[in-house]
Amino acid sequence: MTDFRNFINGRWETSGKTFEKRNPVDNSLVGMVHEADAAQVDAAVRAAKEALQGPWARLKVQERVDMLHAIVDGIQRRFDDFLQAEINDTGKPYSLASHVDIPRGAANFKVFADLIRNVPTESFEMDTPDGGRAINYGVRVPRGVIGVVCPWNLPLLLMTWKVGPALACGNTVVVKPSEETPATATLLGEVMNEVGVPHGVYNLVHGFGPDSAGQFLTEHPLVDGITFTGETGTGEVIMRAAAKGVRPVSFELGGKNPGIVFADADFDKAVAGIARSAFENSGQVCLGTERVYVQRPIFDKFVVALKAKAESFKMGRPFDEGMNFGPLVSHVHRKKVLSYYEKAHAEGATVVTGGGVPDLPAPLNEGAWVQPTIWTGLPETASVVREEIFGPCCHITPFDTEEEVIQLGNATKYGLAATVWTQDLGVAHRVSSALNVGICWVNSWFLRDLRTSFGGAQQSGIGREGGVHSLEFYTELRNVCIKL
Repeated sequence: MTDFRNFINGRWETSGKTFEKRNPVDNSLVGMVHEADAAQVDAAVRAAKEALQGPWARLKVQERVDMLHAIVDGIQRRFDDFLQAEINDTGKPYSLASHVDIPRGAANFKVFADLIRNVPTESFEMDTPDGGRAINYGVRVPRGVIGVVCPWNLPLLLMTWKVGPALACGNTVVVKPSEETPATATLLGEVMNEVGVPHGVYNLVHGFGPDSAGQFLTEHPLVDGITFTGETGTGEVIMRAAAKGVRPVSFELGGKNPGIVFADADFDKAVAGIARSAFENSGQVCLGTERVYVQRPIFDKFVVALKAKAESFKMGRPFDEGMNFGPLVSHVHRKKVLSYYEKAHAEGATVVTGGGVPDLPAPLNEGAWVQPTIWTGLPETASVVREEIFGPCCHITPFDTEEEVIQLGNATKYGLAATVWTQDLGVAHRVSSALNVGICWVNSWFLRDLRTSFGGAQQSGIGREGGVHSLEFYTELRNVCIKL
């Protein structure tokens, strides 16, 4: 059994209050998590503030880059430890965690380290009223202490997506991982000490949201900026906390993403792509597809084909041969997802496949499993069509025209992502630019160039991260004006 402690100013700290972390595969006990109290969160924030004036602040850019590369090497040296920790937390298949979560989690440090070494700032020369000249140039400086509040679906990847650029820019961080997934953030603290990152640069506090570490961190007046990935309702709470002191936020929030399949699409690739975007990571991907719109000539054929894909997944333990479909992250989340399965039935959905809990042998039957599920026949006003479920499910609706499907795709309060499947270049350009989303994939899904912007529209987020766009949040841009 593992003891998940808080990491404050380079030291491991217990607390007077702990809670259980259970494996969602079979509900076995993984370990006990030490919930940080207000005093410990305050100590973590103050340690981060002090580190901004210590050895960390005096590192040259190349020295900071070298240290971030050392972190990458440290994660790779302990790849198997990180992999096991991620799997114990989430229950996801070995094939997914080993090819996506851990490699991408490490790569986030390298990408932003290389970026900060090469990105330029602006420079202007101007004439002055007295006939002379002046030069203006931009200087990027760290924002300060960054509060990092992380989700549970891709724990290492999405945490380092924030910590990587924050440290690359010279900030310090206090990380609050999800209470469901404490392990890899804890392991990263060990790596920070192993590679010699100055104390106070990376701090970690465990706990929940209200009246716990999340609230204590986001309300702390010495936190200079807050970055958060998670549901929209929590984002609203954090935004209210950040308003005191007028502190900036960077949010990636909920989504109800459309997948649009035109009749001319490469049929097999479209089926495989929608199956992946709807069911990968058991549907627990903010960029996933829960609304599918298929042009009427291929609608019936597509439903049959996607049903076959959904029914081909193999459940089991993460390291089982061929296992490619894991449980939900917890029984609490399973209760939410199953409540939507019940709503779909009550609202008159045709259940194409799934809709309940799979029949698994002991002890897997104690885990947080649900069936991959497909519905048809519901109006756009139905709960499962309008509200984010965050489970392995989708509703499929037929459409006739390009104009119609654009309206359907945009008929949501969210605006995170979309996928469009067509071989017509004109349709691809028109539809993808007309959808009100932060990112639209054409004939692909989850294909990410980390240099490009990433974020959501409407209630799916505030701001953009990725490439130079991350610098807009993690640094302050100062202008220096020199009269010649």
